[in-house]
Amino acid sequence: MKAVLLSFLLTWSVVSIGQVNLSYQKPDQNILNLAEAPLAPRISMDNNGENILFLYRSNYKTIDELSETEMRLGGLRINPVTNIGSRTTYYTDLKMRKGRDGEPQNIKGLPENGRFANVSWSPNQNYAVFTNTTTKGVELWMIDIASSSAKKLTSDNLNANMGRPYTWFKDSNALLVKTLPTSKKDLIDPKESVPEGPTISVSEAGVKAQNRTYQDLLKNPNDEYNFEQLALSDIQKVNLDGTASNWKSTDIYESLNFSPDGKYILVTTINRPFSYLVPYSRFPSTTAIYDANGNLVKKVLEVPLIEDLPQGFMAERTGMRDLTWRNDHPATLVWTEALDGGDPANEVAYRDEVFQQKAPFTAKKESILKTKDRFGGIRWGDETTAIAYDRWWNSRNTRTYLFDPSDAKKAPKVLSDRNYQDVYSDPGNFVTTLNSYDESVLDLNKGKAYLIGDGYSEKGQFPFIDEMDLKSQKTERLYQSAYTDKVENIAFALDAKAGEFVVQIESKNEYPNYYIRNIKKRIAIQPLTQFENPFKSIQNVHKEVITYKRDDGLPLTGTLYLPTDYKKGEKYPMIMWAYPREYKDKNSASQNTSNSNEFTYPSYGSPLYWVTRGYVVLDDAAFPIVGEGDEQPNDSFVAQLVGNAKAAIDAVDAMGYIDRDRVAVGGHSYGAFMTANLLSHSNLFAAGIARSGAYNRTLTPFGFQSEERNYWEAPEVYNTMSPFMNAEKMKTPLLLIHGEADNNSGTYPMQSERYFNALKGLGAPVRLVMLPKESHGYSAKESVMHMLWEQDQWLETYVKNKKKDAPLEKKETLKN
Repeated sequence: MKAVLLSFLLTWSVVSIGQVNLSYQKPDQNILNLAEAPLAPRISMDNNGENILFLYRSNYKTIDELSETEMRLGGLRINPVTNIGSRTTYYTDLKMRKGRDGEPQNIKGLPENGRFANVSWSPNQNYAVFTNTTTKGVELWMIDIASSSAKKLTSDNLNANMGRPYTWFKDSNALLVKTLPTSKKDLIDPKESVPEGPTISVSEAGVKAQNRTYQDLLKNPNDEYNFEQLALSDIQKVNLDGTASNWKSTDIYESLNFSPDGKYILVTTINRPFSYLVPYSRFPSTTAIYDANGNLVKKVLEVPLIEDLPQGFMAERTGMRDLTWRNDHPATLVWTEALDGGDPANEVAYRDEVFQQKAPFTAKKESILKTKDRFGGIRWGDETTAIAYDRWWNSRNTRTYLFDPSDAKKAPKVLSDRNYQDVYSDPGNFVTTLNSYDESVLDLNKGKAYLIGDGYSEKGQFPFIDEMDLKSQKTERLYQSAYTDKVENIAFALDAKAGEFVVQIESKNEYPNYYIRNIKKRIAIQPLTQFENPFKSIQNVHKEVITYKRDDGLPLTGTLYLPTDYKKGEKYPMIMWAYPREYKDKNSASQNTSNSNEFTYPSYGSPLYWVTRGYVVLDDAAFPIVGEGDEQPNDSFVAQLVGNAKAAIDAVDAMGYIDRDRVAVGGHSYGAFMTANLLSHSNLFAAGIARSGAYNRTLTPFGFQSEERNYWEAPEVYNTMSPFMNAEKMKTPLLLIHGEADNNSGTYPMQSERYFNALKGLGAPVRLVMLPKESHGYSAKESVMHMLWEQDQWLETYVKNKKKDAPLEKKETLKN
């Protein structure tokens, strides 16, 4: 250990004079064993729970994969060689099981060394299709469920640059497929092109465009040209025997959506002018209805470029939006229109109105519902029954409406009107089933509907199934999980009327597995999967959810883990990991959604690895930031942040587990922002780890996270909350890690680079690690292992083996 530590310190010592030239490292073997544990496959089940596809994947990509050619255009990241998203997660194998038990079997005819993605079942469940990415492009493959065999439907000419490149016909006999156009032109290489002139952007007087800080935007005419060439597709109709015919000519197709009866298709295309301010989802678009043969029926909607929405999270554009099909009708369009001009600042009785129009789409639009707040969606039932939702960010309120879509004169009934952050009052989600059109609709039984809820309460988590009489709005509890040593999550209903549901059951040391539970027959649950625990070295680690209070009396929680070699009476170093969340009331902020019986799963970014290295770990420590009434949460962000941290350390210290002079704090993204603020404004920690954060809020001037106000409306808030603006106060060792290709809004790699320069210039102990090719989350095995090594060495040096200088004050005081 001393030799390792000495080597690490020698490596660190060169930071003061320059950069460190270091190849990718691997962490301690105890961490490595957990990080390399194989993943259980994901499953994709048919609607009857009879046939299951098992989708196998690697834990990580490789740095070679991340180093493949990538173009970042209009909010997309594209591999222009293969024409699929460059960050696509691939499956490496597919297997299938017919029936509810037995082992997964190989699928005949799968391509060797395949990279599979975009898996979906056909509407009739007889087939499944998936894409396979070769070295040259993307192919479409089909699995015949009856014969357990796969065959290729197309060559590697698909265009998957804008997501899933196909849509099933409703009869399951063919698909509409986006293919590369024969007219596609060569791309412009940015490194070789010679500019023809400057790039000029213009703002008109009085027209506000207060947009978030997006990344991967178009920057110049060459980007526009390349984006267009990569987004253009032809649409072909591909039959299950592999024969194909042209369906629509070249255009930028964003979405293809069949009507429930399969006779019509909503087609949305992207148009010019493109924008350098917003991603492609806000470029101009046209939506038109075509028949199944590709003939134009009606142009429905033209949306202009959206750069200048009103301010606020609940802002919307005017005109038709959320255009889709009504699931319980053969071909009825449904859409929403804002009644407040799309501006949250306008006070009106109703915010949104929902309209419908039946085929042949020539009659006058018909109003079916108005919502008091912003429309949030509809669950269709039958001709006279539907459930709608609305939502309002500023009050954190949501309503559930029961309404009759056949009679707009009937006032809707409000089934619930609640704070959506109040999880204890959550009535659950309505159960759906498939109708004759294979569309999802409410599962209704003689005027009654079913609800599945997570079941959080003051006493713990007990998921439930309720039956609601829609006429009286009274509910009857049909089933509630009684586990106190496990967690049972109710995944979905196979047949609610018959009482058959798929559930997932797990415990601290039992990997989550799927079962069929019949709540009417009360027979033993039937296992669907039997995945083993891949993390057996920590399966017996002590784990508990602890509760404690902040100085202002606000109840808090955190999940506490003790070291695998814990000895009673010894004091251990601790690492605390957290992520701040904003609330509008203390009641919601104090509620507990952690469950000590959840499976102990050390994901790549988790601090749990360090229980094998002699650390107490406090994971998911509650960091609520509350702003009640007219006060905004961020008005007292720093004080609440420090109060949360102090309460957590006090609680674990009082339990006798830790040496409070050796406590580290860490977080990712907004958790990194939290970490830097805690080190700047408190003396609570020996060191910190901040990954992929934003530290200067003047670089995100039109809002960030849950802050709606812009910089000029609340400059004191932006400056006080910015660790960069308080860099002179930071004297605690901080490890900064950031992906060089971060794509998250606001967390430019520059955020960490500039913050490092400020801290280094002011003499703070800081190390900056930039991970090549990595995005906001890290995916290459080399990157993740090196990240774990960096964190481990940092904790060993500045926390576990911290120099015995003056102890931290028992009572925290803010640094001024």
